[in-house]
Amino acid sequence: MANNASARKRIRQTERRTERNRMRKSRVRTFVKKVESAIAGGDRGAAAEALRAAQPELQRAATKGVIHRNTVMRKLSRLSARIKSLPTA
Repeated sequence: MANNASARKRIRQTERRTERNRMRKSRVRTFVKKVESAIAGGDRGAAAEALRAAQPELQRAATKGVIHRNTVMRKLSRLSARIKSLPTA
């Protein structure tokens, strides 16, 4: 357990930061899931639109250090490749 004021403050800061990061990561997962469900539905337009909405969220997570930037780039690349492989409506 924390023995001094600075250690107690650190614990409080870590809890707040952890909660914030958990929300960010959850938000990213939700956006990615929307893209994947649109891809599964076969709707290229909706999938492209969902990817456009998800991209800033993923980039923001990388900027904040929640997810590594290479992970974000890999996810975006794979999602866009899957969308490109869908038949044109």
